[in-house]
Amino acid sequence: MFTTQDIQQFESIGITLERAEAQVNDLKNGYPFLKIKGAAAIGNGILSLEDKERELLIRDWCEYLKGDGDIIKMVPASGAASRMFKDLFEFENSDATEPNNAYIERFFVERENFAFYEALNRVCVAEVGLSIQELVEAKRYKDIVRLLLHKEGLNYGSLPKGLLQFHKYPQYVRTAFVEHLVEGALYTNNRNNEVKIHFTVSPEHIEFFKQHLMGELPRYEDLFKVRYNVTFSIQKPSTDTLAVGLDGVPFRNEDGSVLFRPGGHGALIENLNDLDGDVIFIKNIDNVVPDRLKQATIDYKQVIAGLLVRVQRQIFEFLNELDGDVTDERLDVMMAYAEQVLCIGAEKCNVVDRKEYLRNKFNRPIRICGMVKNEGEPGGGPYLTYNCDGTTSPQILESSQIDKNNAEAMDCMKNSTHFNPVDLVCAVRNYKGEKFNLLNYVDAKTGFISMKSKNGIDIKVLELPGLWNGAMSDWNTIFVEVPVETFNPVKSVNDLLRDQHR
Repeated sequence: MFTTQDIQQFESIGITLERAEAQVNDLKNGYPFLKIKGAAAIGNGILSLEDKERELLIRDWCEYLKGDGDIIKMVPASGAASRMFKDLFEFENSDATEPNNAYIERFFVERENFAFYEALNRVCVAEVGLSIQELVEAKRYKDIVRLLLHKEGLNYGSLPKGLLQFHKYPQYVRTAFVEHLVEGALYTNNRNNEVKIHFTVSPEHIEFFKQHLMGELPRYEDLFKVRYNVTFSIQKPSTDTLAVGLDGVPFRNEDGSVLFRPGGHGALIENLNDLDGDVIFIKNIDNVVPDRLKQATIDYKQVIAGLLVRVQRQIFEFLNELDGDVTDERLDVMMAYAEQVLCIGAEKCNVVDRKEYLRNKFNRPIRICGMVKNEGEPGGGPYLTYNCDGTTSPQILESSQIDKNNAEAMDCMKNSTHFNPVDLVCAVRNYKGEKFNLLNYVDAKTGFISMKSKNGIDIKVLELPGLWNGAMSDWNTIFVEVPVETFNPVKSVNDLLRDQHR
């Protein structure tokens, strides 16, 4: 199947022959669907916290910030903004000379409400000698779109979301990237007034991010009286995955080399694994709001972080006890905690040695995941699923991991009350202070297979187990309900016209 030249290509990007062959096999055979016990809900896998409890958890987090804990905010920011402008690209490539649907019409009618309006207006004047208003009056709509999307203008069609101007303030505008700097100062500022934020970016954009950071850093260090420690990483080439044709044969480029593609956000488990922190927040680049709406986000970030350190403290106490002699009564307490707090069900698991069972279940990375009530937004959902050892545990599943031909599984999905907004806080050290190797907790059989096109030819591509899906399959997981106000993604450019982004 593979030649000597292929093997040399694999070695150049850090992929073994065995791994390449395994990927071909996975693309041929697919992945098994997960067996679902039920959709997680309030009282059955999802916590709903009362006001008093939230206040106590915020207090716990504020106390933690006074200690030596190393806190990092991680933001996946490599996604291109091109999908945000899908409708504008279609309009530009159409025969229409004026707005041809309600979406495009709204874009132009409300144009002045976009944070990037002034920057786009300056480009229009510089490039064609007319303001946006004058171009609209002349019905030169496509000139405006061209100068927004392409390199002769703002080039927004090729930039990552993080570098787009999202929000307008009286004296300046902020990109999504800068809004994350602001957020970081409001809930990760440690006792040394240091804010650590890590962005995963595409190789072609890393210098743009660094230049943007240098231009904005002084303003926000002065505003919040902090010192930022901002770092960047890219997805490792060794996490790329190969593609096959519909015949299952590896697809080749015109030069005969095997086609590899980025392995999806699941590849970022390696970037997360490389971070040397105690507590790590994870949040997507486009889920930010202007200052007037930030308080709910800040409060609930502190709530889930406070719960994390509380749960970690209890688990560490249990593990230290398990290193010595433990009475049956204490083992009963620990089993109850595993079942009631961590939602680990052992009813179908033959637990022979409770002490060893508990040690294995407790001594794992921990994550607290915010979950939002399902109001029609896209996203994976929280479920209770069966593991290979017979236990059940909370997992975040994408719809592609659910068997559409299984009536029981489909009923679970239809009855799901919450979805995943990517709102996580993670503890990645064990009770001895040693860093977990997060790659040991990935379920390799929870990847995704997608259909794509290359040079007009249909191909099948492999995405690695998702960062918050299979890549964290063997973590201790707790789901917490958070308000919908904390979830404000920007999937299309007109989302920036929502009240939450003005």
